[in-house]
Amino acid sequence: MTQEEKWQQQFEQMMAFMETNRRRPSKHRLEEHDMLNWFKATKKRIVKGELPEERLKKFTVLLEVANQYRRLNQYK
Repeated sequence: MTQEEKWQQQFEQMMAFMETNRRRPSKHRLEEHDMLNWFKATKKRIVKGELPEERLKKFTVLLEVANQYRRLNQYK
């Protein structure tokens, strides 16, 4: 399996998870750590400018979906 195929698989898994559960992966659930770590690592690569353009376009869509399920601070 190539790196591109692995990245695509992680992308699809993350999208399916958020559509099914209507939330982002939790840091408190061990079974969700891989998705959360991939998500955070990809965001860091964007900041560093290391993410290829085609992946950046796909990840932008993922970020839009993730922002819909962002937890809001209840104690403002």
